[in-house]
Amino acid sequence: MTSSPADTLICDTAQLAMWQADAAYDYNRELIAPDINLLESFNRWFAKVMTKIFGNGFVAENSELILIGIAILLLVLIGWFVYRKHPGLFVYSRKDGLPYTVAEDTIYGVDFAGAIDAALSRGDYREAVRLLYLQTLKRLDEEGRIDWQPYKTPTQYIYEVKSPAFRQLTHHFLRVRYGNFEANETLFRTMRSLQDEVQKGGAS
Repeated sequence: MTSSPADTLICDTAQLAMWQADAAYDYNRELIAPDINLLESFNRWFAKVMTKIFGNGFVAENSELILIGIAILLLVLIGWFVYRKHPGLFVYSRKDGLPYTVAEDTIYGVDFAGAIDAALSRGDYREAVRLLYLQTLKRLDEEGRIDWQPYKTPTQYIYEVKSPAFRQLTHHFLRVRYGNFEANETLFRTMRSLQDEVQKGGAS
């Protein structure tokens, strides 16, 4: 009785090495998640862009200055964008030695006639417009035509007075006070005429 030879497989190591070296047979790369560093990728891209613009030598010697310059430019652009959207954040309101702060739009304890004259004498029409409007509110409150409260908005007083002249006066005040519009002598004279109309009960 003769035994059959063992069934053996012979591994061709040369062929195996060739397959391992061929990228087409590297199936593991689809199973292993690539280790991607976004910051590093951005740095490489940024370095390439800067090298194309300034040259390799210049970038290597002045990389910090370039980064600082770009950071400053970004801050300026952000500041400009914020200014365009909210210009009131950049307006400085002067107190000009008045016995109350500008933020306190009160109608009590203020000599409006004297304060308005003082504002006009120094050419501060923005403050003169503000004081003229508050003076109007004080007179309306004294006449019982409005119920003045520090928390009320100018729009609320429009609904109480229901006067075209007062509505126009309030519109001018809001444009100057919160819309950053320029106040001048012509505007102040217009608002004073409107104040006289309101005082007479103009079309109310």
